[in-house]
Amino acid sequence: MKEYRSKSAAETAAIAEEIGRHAAAGTVLALKGDLGAGKTVFAQGVARGLGIGEPVDSPTFTILKIYEGGRLPLYHFDVYRLEDGDEMAELGLDEYLDGDGLCLIEWAELVRDILPPGTKYITIEREEDGDFDHRRIRIEE
Repeated sequence: MKEYRSKSAAETAAIAEEIGRHAAAGTVLALKGDLGAGKTVFAQGVARGLGIGEPVDSPTFTILKIYEGGRLPLYHFDVYRLEDGDEMAELGLDEYLDGDGLCLIEWAELVRDILPPGTKYITIEREEDGDFDHRRIRIEE
């Protein structure tokens, strides 16, 4: 397990950008964190690391947004509205998990049962003793 401390949204994005720079096709990043924890900021950093220049926002109402134009496509999921992995599979979204790009899944704990081996589980938490922007980021493989 790796653990990082971030003191700003820019630092959180920089940590994620480094992950994006080194990611290979088929990488799955499973994000966990409360509302406002920084999951979308993390996604923006990963996109930047992949070389994606377009703005990245949370796909809350569409479940999936696809970003191309970088060295790998980014499949950015927000599965908050799904009940479980079966629903994700019924929608055909699990096909992206073994695809040619990087899958980044917000609220991934809801679909953990269908995530492939090798998934990187990333937890983003607010630091209780820091100011509003302080985060602890844990990455488990």
